[in-house]
Amino acid sequence: MSIGFGYLARIGHLYPSGGLCDFEIQAMAPEGVQFVTTRLPFRDTSIESDRRLVSDLEAHAKLLADAKVDLIAMNCTAAGVVAGPDSVNARIRQATGIPAVTTIQAVLAACDTLHATRIALMTAYRPEVVDAEIAFFEARGIEVVTHASQPCSTPYEQAMLEPHTWTALATRLKGDFDAVLISCAGVRVSRVIADIERAAGKPVVTSNSALLWFCLETLGIQIRPTGYGVLLASSRSS
Repeated sequence: MSIGFGYLARIGHLYPSGGLCDFEIQAMAPEGVQFVTTRLPFRDTSIESDRRLVSDLEAHAKLLADAKVDLIAMNCTAAGVVAGPDSVNARIRQATGIPAVTTIQAVLAACDTLHATRIALMTAYRPEVVDAEIAFFEARGIEVVTHASQPCSTPYEQAMLEPHTWTALATRLKGDFDAVLISCAGVRVSRVIADIERAAGKPVVTSNSALLWFCLETLGIQIRPTGYGVLLASSRSS
């Protein structure tokens, strides 16, 4: 008898409406972990769109609650920076009674676990969003020592970037850093994480890998997928 697709955990996944890469986090997830996705309105990559993405957060989170999820993950890194992860999590918890996490919260936890206080940043963001993210990290004691971007105006354009875009951008990173962060939940990067780690000689964190890792940590799931970098293969509790 089948024990069901989400037999380890069912995770509600709040994802930008114009994005095409919600499959990335499910593709990396261990067997038994199911992501159930609901879309949040997001049609361009401006900071104003990041703000609007969470304007009706509660209604969308309640749709996920109907699926009896164990955890709700708001998966838009830049929107988490703009809105604040504590505020997002509190709103979801108050509306649904279900614990919540955000991508930027997961990235901060990943940096802490990797002892990464100096990072190299790669994004698909507009310059003003990059600036906001750098300021967010620096306010929390994480220095962005170098960064490289492929700016995109829409989430659709972000998804259309080929994975080799990120291996090429990584060659432009200079300086002394502890880890590489590829920030954007809307890009195809999971299959080149290990390649970039080998080339850079440093851990590579992506928005989706960090969020998956943090969800597993939060839910106490010890099973870890391999082939997607040292972070996702690790556990803080092991």
